Amino acid sequence: MITRLAAAVVLLALGACANLPESKHREAGAFAGSLQGTANACQVASGCGLDSPLRDLADTTAAGGGGKHEVILLDQGNDALLTRLHMIESARHSIELQVFIYDLDESGTLMLDAMVRAAQRGVKVRLLLDQLYGLSRPQLQAKLSALHRNFELRLYSPMFNQAKTDKAEFFAGILFRFQSLNQRMHTKLLLVDDRMAVVGGRNIQDRYFDWGASYNYRDRDLWVAGPSVLGMRDNFNAFWDSERSVPAPKLDDVARVLLDAQADPKRLQMPKRDYSARMNVMAAMAQDGPRLMTTLAPYRRAVGNAVFYADLPEKHADEASSRARASNAVYQIISQAQDNVLLQTPYLVMSRLARQTFRGLQRRDRPVQVWVSTNSLAATDAFPVYALSHKYKRLYLRELGFRIHEFKPFPVSAYMRVGREPGWLDKEETEAGEAPGLFGYTGSGMQSPVPLSKEGQRAGLHAKSMVIDDRIAVIGSHNFDPRSDDYNTESMLLIEDPEFAALLSGSIRNDMLPENAWSVAPRETLPALADFNYTMGKVSEQMPVFDVWPWPYATSYQVRTDCGLLDYTSPKFAECSEAVGDFPEVNMSLKGIYTRIITVFGAGLEPIL
Repeated sequence: MITRLAAAVVLLALGACANLPESKHREAGAFAGSLQGTANACQVASGCGLDSPLRDLADTTAAGGGGKHEVILLDQGNDALLTRLHMIESARHSIELQVFIYDLDESGTLMLDAMVRAAQRGVKVRLLLDQLYGLSRPQLQAKLSALHRNFELRLYSPMFNQAKTDKAEFFAGILFRFQSLNQRMHTKLLLVDDRMAVVGGRNIQDRYFDWGASYNYRDRDLWVAGPSVLGMRDNFNAFWDSERSVPAPKLDDVARVLLDAQADPKRLQMPKRDYSARMNVMAAMAQDGPRLMTTLAPYRRAVGNAVFYADLPEKHADEASSRARASNAVYQIISQAQDNVLLQTPYLVMSRLARQTFRGLQRRDRPVQVWVSTNSLAATDAFPVYALSHKYKRLYLRELGFRIHEFKPFPVSAYMRVGREPGWLDKEETEAGEAPGLFGYTGSGMQSPVPLSKEGQRAGLHAKSMVIDDRIAVIGSHNFDPRSDDYNTESMLLIEDPEFAALLSGSIRNDMLPENAWSVAPRETLPALADFNYTMGKVSEQMPVFDVWPWPYATSYQVRTDCGLLDYTSPKFAECSEAVGDFPEVNMSLKGIYTRIITVFGAGLEPIL
């Protein structure tokens, strides 16, 4: 049976490699080009983009010179979607969108339709997607290829030269193309007119904008204008021009759709979509720039020093070193910490270099405090990754000095607006103490929290951010894990500004409060057994495959909300906390059992998880 399966996989892999001849790709590309629209709805030299205070701010920042930047923290999903839509509607010359996941759900449809309209009014639109999860529909990609001369689509690192990778091909890729399968373009960027950009952790999918039906991400990104935007443009161009970025008609399955449509070109017309009520509301709100600017004002900061770090496609070259620009910058920044590091990552799996860096911080005469916000098993979307995090809790707490707080699946005061329809605050809400705007803000400049009901949508962390010494802030796509170090291309913006660092720190620490997170601390045990349990756990942890010691060093605790954010070494911790088990809210589920299995047997998977 196993032999037959292996033979089937080999035949599948060979079949997938039987590409169309180059002549057919040229024929498909020429046919798509012949159908592309050429008319521009705008006849004004300066462009017909929507008047926008964001554009005005970007222009003013560029004119001011001196290395100054304007940034706006996008903490709420709805804010992030609305800002993107408004930027696209305001575009006059160019739009570049680079993203790992692009799903054609409601948010993705709004974004795509806005970009199509921009192309039709004369804006050059370039859409660069990682092939594995980027609009993986050959029919749709064929239609976009034939849409308009101003709209271009490329796919990064396509498996078997196809737009869509089915499950069998994915399995074949694991067996025969393991390295290329895992080398993904994880970078996220929206760049408009070489003037303003959005960078950070969000992909284009409903769950990144608080619109998911059952699960949503607590995520974060950043609007930015200033000199670093030019570096973002250059980085995008490096990816766009890479031989790994393939125009859609050169993919076999897309080319076949185009060739088959020669008999009936109408099959390549884009369908008219019906919008839901919330889509119509969001599309209308994206036209109101002044009100959007008022909404975002509490998050806006003028900063003097901002630097963009990003990997290049050369990270995936055979001769490339294992780490590149973004990862090197991450560990250099951390190694320079003097007092404290505040880290937020969805996947707490530390690479060897990361461990060395944090060990160095703890071996100083005055160790650096390290606070970590990450997912609990109940909240994560990737339980195999959590299993490796669980395996190394002793190392993280004792050797790396981490103070870990794991995000709950139903946080009480996270900055999310799940299950709420988009709309501006009305007069009564404003008079009740909220600032004018879309979602409301507290006096500290943060949005008013909205509790998530356990009958509603589950939430999990996806934000990748860091604050060093209360003055250096980092927001990007880097997960601070081995996969980001060695496989994915990543990007991030470093901002050296105490005021902005305080804003970001407040956001991260809010996710760590007792109502939003469980605290991880050493397991309570009899004093006579504590040292023995610690020693056995350490020995078991060091084993390369099997980690069989049944009593892990650490477990989860619920801290009383009136006690606030506590370090587990605080004298108040014992009286303020109660142990709630290793996997709160999932202890009896298959998810917990699978996690135990991977913790025991999965150490070898660490580099790719």
